[in-house]
Amino acid sequence: MQAVQSYITENKDRFLEELLAVLRIPSISADSNYKADVLRTAEFIRDRLKEAGADNVEVCPTKGHPIVYGEKIINASLPTILVYGHYDVQPADPLDLWDSPPFEPVVKDGKIFARGACDDKGQVYMHIKAFEAMIKNGGLACNVKFMIEGEEEVGSSNLGIFLEQNKEKLKADVVLVSDTSMISMDIPSIDVGLRGLAYMEVEVTGPNRDLHSGVYGGAVANPLTILSKMIASLHDENNHITVKGFYDSVATVSAEDRAAMAKTPFDIEEYKKDLEINDIWGEKGYTTLERTGIRPTLEVNGMWGGYIGEGAKTVLPSKAFAKISMRLVPNQTSHEIAELFTKHFESIAPASVKVKVTEHHGGEPVVTPTDSAAYKAAAKAIETTFGKSPIPTRGGGSIPIVALFEKTLGLKTVLMGFGLDSDAIHSPNEHYGLVNYFKGIETIPYFYKYFAEYHQ
Repeated sequence: MQAVQSYITENKDRFLEELLAVLRIPSISADSNYKADVLRTAEFIRDRLKEAGADNVEVCPTKGHPIVYGEKIINASLPTILVYGHYDVQPADPLDLWDSPPFEPVVKDGKIFARGACDDKGQVYMHIKAFEAMIKNGGLACNVKFMIEGEEEVGSSNLGIFLEQNKEKLKADVVLVSDTSMISMDIPSIDVGLRGLAYMEVEVTGPNRDLHSGVYGGAVANPLTILSKMIASLHDENNHITVKGFYDSVATVSAEDRAAMAKTPFDIEEYKKDLEINDIWGEKGYTTLERTGIRPTLEVNGMWGGYIGEGAKTVLPSKAFAKISMRLVPNQTSHEIAELFTKHFESIAPASVKVKVTEHHGGEPVVTPTDSAAYKAAAKAIETTFGKSPIPTRGGGSIPIVALFEKTLGLKTVLMGFGLDSDAIHSPNEHYGLVNYFKGIETIPYFYKYFAEYHQ
């Protein structure tokens, strides 16, 4: 293992330059204008996997963006790790809030600033470089398969098809994912739970065309006003979600588990200071960590309609729109919640407007075991490089494919992420610490080593 770690140290500059190179490619999966760039990123990942020493590396086409696959089978008797990640990124809007161009990575204050720096190019690239270090120095303790997709940020709609069609190729003992965060670099942690997701778009239509707000205002329902009232009604005075049946399937978290969560180091004043807010907000009766880990939520992700250009235009709009996401917890299902939301939203619309609800994509909540060989290996690997045992935590985000891996491949997942909640993923000025990046590369080989030992 010493040779592996020495190799990582000796090649740090190159490892960083290669990451900066892939960050320069705008692999925005949600925008068809970037289709060629998404493919170019897949080809970049393919080439780096080949150079690192992977076999049977290919860019696998799907009906959407491609999946990059590669493998290294050193001994059929050894356990196999399936590494999953994604090379696509979120749109960079609003561009004017970035301190530097999102696809011109800048290293400052010990951090890499670029779209995808943390989510998930930086974390994917840790695995490629750790693999290279193991291969070049005879330190690969397990077989490994890579599956890096290009549609995670748009719902992974073609990944399930790929899994079904390639069950034999993807046979493994565990899925290893780095697409999550730690409490801090001083307090390492491992996510053992993820919330599910139901993502909706609503459209409210009033008159058949935009109207003069002076001639028609006060006599015809304004879709923006109606939509605002409908959205406001989705939470009550205790910030409890009012969709009928929304909480019916929510699994109760025991008092013991809630007490264990409360022991997680968390400074509420530092939390508010970081976000520049005067107070927190959320469902009554739960702490901030509980609200973001074990409770379901409903959030408005965007609203638009009418005139939003420069100057003034006195218009009563014909239509208003909103995108709404709901984070789900164990026993809730995305399809059931989408149906409940649709029925509720249609029921609260006044007769003066028409409502259309569209389900975009979703995913199921998961809780991963802490007594598995994979979790024990991840915990020991982190303890080896950080000098501290990691704390098991529940993440607030969603990785819908984790449930899919278990359903289709019969595989559990270990979520060994090295990001931080403060990395501004999905936001302007996304960044990833250099220490996080290199610590990840240093830690991953130990996971292979310990997984091979614990799996026996």
